[in-house]
This record gives sequence, C-alpha cells and structure tokens, in this order.
Amino acid sequence: MKLLRASPWLLALLLSACGVTPPVQQPVPPSVPTPVPAPVPAPQGAYPTLKPASWPAVDFWQDDTVKDVWPALLQSCSTLVKQAAWQAVCETATAMSAPDDAAVRAYFEQHFQPWQATQEDGSAEGLVTGYYEPLLKGDRARTARARFPLYAAPDDLVTVDLASVYPELKNLRLRGRVVGNKLVPYPTRKEIEASAANGNTFKGKSIAWAEDPVDLFFLQIQGSGRIELPDGSHLRVGYADQNGHPYLSIGKLLVERGELKLEQASMQGIKEWGAKNPDELPDLLASNPSFVFFRELPNSLSGPLGALGVPLTGGRSIAVDPRFIPLGAPVFLATTQPNSPQPLNRLVMAQDTGGAIRGGVRADFFWGFGNAAGELAGRMKQRGRMWVLLPKAWPELGPTSARQNTPKQ
Repeated sequence: MKLLRASPWLLALLLSACGVTPPVQQPVPPSVPTPVPAPVPAPQGAYPTLKPASWPAVDFWQDDTVKDVWPALLQSCSTLVKQAAWQAVCETATAMSAPDDAAVRAYFEQHFQPWQATQEDGSAEGLVTGYYEPLLKGDRARTARARFPLYAAPDDLVTVDLASVYPELKNLRLRGRVVGNKLVPYPTRKEIEASAANGNTFKGKSIAWAEDPVDLFFLQIQGSGRIELPDGSHLRVGYADQNGHPYLSIGKLLVERGELKLEQASMQGIKEWGAKNPDELPDLLASNPSFVFFRELPNSLSGPLGALGVPLTGGRSIAVDPRFIPLGAPVFLATTQPNSPQPLNRLVMAQDTGGAIRGGVRADFFWGFGNAAGELAGRMKQRGRMWVLLPKAWPELGPTSARQNTPKQ
C-alpha cells in the first residue's frame, strides 16, 4: 500500500481543491448621470459560483406551498442561530407563530437575497438525485439469518483535518491509519470484508447485523436507516465515519459491462441483477472501495441526522456540496419528478452532504422513510436548477463555516 504522502489518492484530492478565484466586481462608470444601485457583491469566502439574482428571476417561486418548509427551516435555525450571519433571520423565524403561506413567502422575500447556483464553468443546470431512509431486517446479534455486520467507527481510523494546515482545503479531510510512524490509506471495502471474514487485521465492532447484503450496501449509500429487529422494534442507525476511499457507482459499472441498460441502473435494477446473479454479487459490491461506519441514534428523532446535525425532513431537505453552497441555507430547487417531466419546484433546506454530491449545481433530494420513498429515490436522476437564499446581511458578515462530516456517499 502506497504511503499517503506519495499516493495518487492524496494528490488528486489536493489538486481538486485548488485554484478558485472569486469574481471581480466592476465599478460603476463615473459618466453615469443618474444614481445607479451598487452591484450586489458575491458572497465572501468559498462561494464564488453563486451569482446574485432578483426574486422575479427565481423561476417557479410562486408554484410552491412554501409554508411546508417551515419545520425544516426551524430545524436549521436551531443550529444556525449561533452564527452571526443567521442570527437575525432565525430569531425572526422562531418568533413567528404558525405563519400561513403568504407570511412565509413574505418572510423570505423580505429577509433573504436569492443567488443563482452555477457550475464552475458558468452553466446553471446540474444533476438532482434522490435518497431516503431505508428499513432493513436484522438483529443486534449475529444469527443464522442476520449475518452481515454494521460496524462502528474503528479505533485505528485516523482523520486529518487539512484546514489546520491549509485553510483553503477546509472542506476536505483525509482518512487513514498509522502503520509504524506513517499514515497510510485505510483498507478498502474488499480488504475490510476479507480481513473481517478471516479474523485478521480489521477488528471492527458490530452494532447490528443485517439479513441482506444488498440492503446493507444501499444503507451505506443512504447514510442512515432503521433495522427492524425480530420483536418488531426498530433500531435507528446513522453515519459515523467513512474509510476515506472514493465512492464508485456499481450501477454505472454494470452499464459499462453491458449487463444493465442505463435506464435500468437504479437501486431496483441493481437489486434485480443481484437476485439473478448471486454468485457474482459479492465481487460487484466489493468493487466500490468506499465503506461507511455507523452509530446508533435515538429513536425519538423526527428523522435521520444530516451533516448540519439536525433531523432531515422528507421532501424538504437536500444534500449539497458545501464547497459551493453554505450548509443550512434555504435553496429553491427547480427540477422534475423521478423519471418524469412533471415539475418538482420546491423550497428545501441544504441540511446534508455526501461523498457523491459534488459540484455547484448538485443536489440529493431526501424523500423520507420507507419503501415508497425508496422507490422514488431509486429512480431519481433529473436535471435541475438551484437558487440559494442567503440573509441580506451575508456579504458583510461572511459565510458560515460548513461542518466537515459526510453522512452519505
């Protein structure tokens, strides 16, 4: 295994975070005879791909019942109110008692400035996928039926916060383990599973056992879920950490091999392929080197915890790339329903992140809990546009500091 300091894994990670230059605001020409409003400055810090927009430019803003986002907004504010840029808008929101749709719309239009999200090349469209909170069959102990472990974060997993050395890399972390006096990449999924099966290097502590390996694989992709125990009760689990290796889409791999058509490369299509090819399934799953570790969460939570540290709300929470969109911000999403031209125009909250969620116009739409949500999430691969809503005081106060943990792949 190559050393971390010399590996392509590290070099690619470092290079991917460099070279972002914020746009320069052009001064108003002195020859203009009448007063001209000063241009809205771009958000300070690491969000140069956000472009100022007007409320009339936010397409389909009037189409949504925006009051339905209110519980999710209050969830975000429970954390954001501690930050100067959000304090005033969050205190205003918490003081409003059961506002109707008109009051909620007026609140956003009065206190927030919309920003068009763009890609680094300036384009305004991107990919919108979906995720959900799955339900698996399993047990707290290994049984003849429940044979596939959910591991807690191992003691030898080391996380390096690059921001402490390179502030420009604040949204990146390295994970590995110490061998001798050197930090090396942590074992891949294939190495973890092989080692655990043989009782060798990997000494993971299991917190539960699942009955189906494919369901467990997709639980790692989703980042959180529930285990239905033999007595009918539920054990809620959430993301604890990850082995540091990049996520590889097994659906894309099956398409490249010619075993699935592109339109079949959904969660449902992959499950069907696995049922027909049980002998080949372990190698397919092992081809994704990324591996997620879990922790038990209280069943009293209203939803799974996102990267912001608050419960997610089905249909009103999304995962974003915090390098381009501030975590916790309201986002107006204009896209379409899964595998459909039917519009899905909705005000949502950026409350989560994910290893596969990369880019200035990229969202993972949280559909909620259970099989129905899973059907929608598994089919969702749409084009969309996004407008980020930031407090009007934001340019003077600077950006919030996004949390670094990544609950999903």
